[in-house]
Amino acid sequence: MKICEITGKVAQVGNNVSHSNKKTKRRFNPNLKTKRFWSEEEGRWITLKVSAAGMKTINKKGLSVALREAAAPRKVY
Repeated sequence: MKICEITGKVAQVGNNVSHSNKKTKRRFNPNLKTKRFWSEEEGRWITLKVSAAGMKTINKKGLSVALREAAAPRKVY
């Protein structure tokens, strides 16, 4: 299943709309990349499946903080 390990983004469902306005179901997959990150705390490489937004989050907050926040339960409103 395509899911970002940092942001939790998953595929969304929408419609293909033809020129005649006929609608058929399609999926919008997140922009996932398999990327290795160096963990200073553990002294090893960590391989994650992350979206582009997840990579920006890691660059901004740092790997250890992003992983800690990803493991925390998410609030659902």
